[in-house]
Amino acid sequence: MDGELTREWEPPWPLDIRRTLALHRRGSGDPSFRFAPDGSVWKSSHTPDGPGTMAITRRSGVVTGHGWGPGAAWLLDHLPSLLGAEDDPSALIARDAVVAVLQRQAEHAGVRLGRTDRVWEALVPAILEQKVLGREAWRAWRYLVRRFGEPAPGPADGPSADMRVPPPQRDWADIPSWEWHRSGIEPVRMRTIRGATALDVERHHTKLTLLRGVGRWTESEVRCRALGDPDVVPVGDYHVCKTVGQTLIGEPVDDAGMLELLEPYAGQRYRVVRLIELYGTRPERRGPRMSVRDYRSF
Repeated sequence: MDGELTREWEPPWPLDIRRTLALHRRGSGDPSFRFAPDGSVWKSSHTPDGPGTMAITRRSGVVTGHGWGPGAAWLLDHLPSLLGAEDDPSALIARDAVVAVLQRQAEHAGVRLGRTDRVWEALVPAILEQKVLGREAWRAWRYLVRRFGEPAPGPADGPSADMRVPPPQRDWADIPSWEWHRSGIEPVRMRTIRGATALDVERHHTKLTLLRGVGRWTESEVRCRALGDPDVVPVGDYHVCKTVGQTLIGEPVDDAGMLELLEPYAGQRYRVVRLIELYGTRPERRGPRMSVRDYRSF
């Protein structure tokens, strides 16, 4: 296809592209992310150079990136870091048998912590996910990206034909209030996203918690994806602390208990959390599940 750029890269370690990149998908219907039937992974983004789409495949140890759009070159330049080239899994020193097993599983599979270097595109869905079920937040993300994003560059007969590029930061402030309502988002989260457009988050990502409505949990959700931070802990997440406790000591714990369990891994705490999310033991569900709220009917 005209305008297609390619790049090949051979990582010197095992690499599971799907598990490494799955962290960046916001639900199975994410308009900016696709797992294709042929095993390739497709991701669109609004880069500093403009919108772009990248398809990633791996054959015989060689990773190939295909890029389209004004942002194609930027995406391909960042392909290794997206797949964890700047990550150092060896920095995690297992201090108990459970973590040692999880670490061996990840090393064998080739799971690493990558980084997108797109802070805004991690911040918006993190705000949408504040204190709600994932399904509720993902429904809003689908609506807003499809409604206000632009068609993803790429081949007309490929997965990108049905994909969208998330709007750039400046455009989110102009989304009308009734469209937020149609997406299912209540005014609190709408105002948080609108207010965040005033800060250049790409340059000032260390100041996220100065934004009204952005706390420690939201910051951690952004930093692990956009910056590949191996130490952030998602304090305030309803499920993570319970899964960490169930995996490490056989019973759920609260946030304080999770922080105590992870304290020996200071510097690598998020890596332990991610390994537990992928390979750990989830607590048995008790009672009815939370219902998905729908503000669109209010």
